[in-house]
Amino acid sequence: MKIVVLVKEVPDTYGDRKLSLETGLADRAASESVLDEIGERALEVALSYADKTPGTEVVVLSMSPESAAATVRKGLAMGAGSAVQVVDEALLGADLGLTAEVLAAAIRRIGFDLVIAGNQSTDGSGGVIAAMVAEILDVPAATNLNAVEITGEQVTGERATDAGTATVSAVLPAVVSITERFPDARFPNFKGIMAAKKKPFEVLSLQDLGVEPHDADASRSIVIGLSEKPPRSAGVKIADEGDAGDKLAEFLIQNRLA
Repeated sequence: MKIVVLVKEVPDTYGDRKLSLETGLADRAASESVLDEIGERALEVALSYADKTPGTEVVVLSMSPESAAATVRKGLAMGAGSAVQVVDEALLGADLGLTAEVLAAAIRRIGFDLVIAGNQSTDGSGGVIAAMVAEILDVPAATNLNAVEITGEQVTGERATDAGTATVSAVLPAVVSITERFPDARFPNFKGIMAAKKKPFEVLSLQDLGVEPHDADASRSIVIGLSEKPPRSAGVKIADEGDAGDKLAEFLIQNRLA
């Protein structure tokens, strides 16, 4: 079985997060970049299955700038057998539609039985890439799973619903996405880090994938306006002189909060 895991380099969750006022894109130089934790957990699902199922091939796939190569290589150090990184300057600021199109094209090139992704990244938080990729690939999608069981023929999982828990399944090939209810991923050990240097690492461009970023028939998003959030103003302090209730009611009415 070949499992492709989607991973992404994101700004550190615990660092500063800012937008560039010139481009409208995330200022990735404002904090350290790391492999998204939900992507690591998705990789752990694949690696755990591979540990107990001989003949399983795990490939990490990322659409990211050239500078993210070291971050993507962490997936190899964790245990993936190979990595594919799509790098192209034309992908700067790519929207969800273009991202899904590029990832799907790369997955077709790689070949797959199962694609595993996180339910949403910690930077864009779109939460739709797995479903969009499945739609383009024309395969079943089982998204937002809290538990996953993989067999040679299908994948089964549990999804939380407003009414309780739903059990869903899909015949392979398929795409699934997992939530943060999965356990933390393993840490790369020294042996894995050294082995990662010798594992296959393929870099692809849009030309390699046959994807045109400015296809007139495809929807593409652009930023038409951007401004910095204004500083927070001082709050209103109400002193109780026997009429605090009236003052509070007046404040709520003036601010349309009542």
